[in-house]
Amino acid sequence: MESSLAMATTPPPHRPPLVLLSLLLLLLHPFFSAAAPSITTKAVPRLPGFSGPLPFSLETGYVGLDDGAQLFYYFIQSESDPEEDPVLLWLTGGPGCSALSGLAYEIGPFNFDFHGYMGGLPTLLYQPSSWTKVSNIIFVDSPVGTGFSYAAGDKRTIQSDTIAVQQLHIFLETWFDEHPQFLPNPLYISGDSYSGLIIPSLAMKIAKGIELGNERLINLKDL
Repeated sequence: MESSLAMATTPPPHRPPLVLLSLLLLLLHPFFSAAAPSITTKAVPRLPGFSGPLPFSLETGYVGLDDGAQLFYYFIQSESDPEEDPVLLWLTGGPGCSALSGLAYEIGPFNFDFHGYMGGLPTLLYQPSSWTKVSNIIFVDSPVGTGFSYAAGDKRTIQSDTIAVQQLHIFLETWFDEHPQFLPNPLYISGDSYSGLIIPSLAMKIAKGIELGNERLINLKDL
């Protein structure tokens, strides 16, 4: 009788409440469901406002990051020797200035015909002194929320310099995965204004990754 009573009064083994397990699964879901970085590209042979086919190779695309952000970029191959000329990652300032400003107003191969503008669709003019004469240039809309770059959900647009550097690092790795022919080319990172705070941190992150052996052999040369 005593043995039966002891067995009847023995407490059941402790199990986490079902609601706690459900909560843990809910919290861990983003880590298991996060998509791997991806890239979509599109060749652009013509632009509205430019007469005839473009005299340079223009590619646009999105690099999808694992946090749901999408970074938009323009890539223009060197007009001289794209296989040998360096790759330049150009970052605009702000933070939050569109990459189009660097492309059209600073170092890119076309600009707007301001003097001849009469209303309507603006005319694009070829810029023969473009930096694309000697380099392959990536113009990227960064941070997220700049230009055509966007993210899913309002919370994902909260940015900091640290997040911007991390996203640009993933962007570069993914971009080179899609364009391995440019991996041996010297890489330079440059820009203007506020990007001077981003560029050194990005370069340091790339260099540390190479030093630790967990980085693609990006041929980083200078800033």
